[in-house]
Amino acid sequence: MMSELDYTRKFSVNFDRSEEIKAILTTVYNSLQQKGYNPINQIVGYILSEDPTYITNYNNARTLIRKLDRDELLQELLKSYLSE
Repeated sequence: MMSELDYTRKFSVNFDRSEEIKAILTTVYNSLQQKGYNPINQIVGYILSEDPTYITNYNNARTLIRKLDRDELLQELLKSYLSE
């Protein structure tokens, strides 16, 4: 007989942050664009390095993007890209 301690339970949270992530990315994108940067290049630089200096402080964009976990951000971007 198997006891409860003989198997691994799976834990998942069904908290969908898609809308929050989209709002943050949109704000960051617009802030970078308004300051004269290429938003795509800057955001890719941030994702690859996780160096917040790729993101401007304008409109609190740097603080906003740091609220997102890089893995979560990549998952959301991939889901969005593949669903189109």
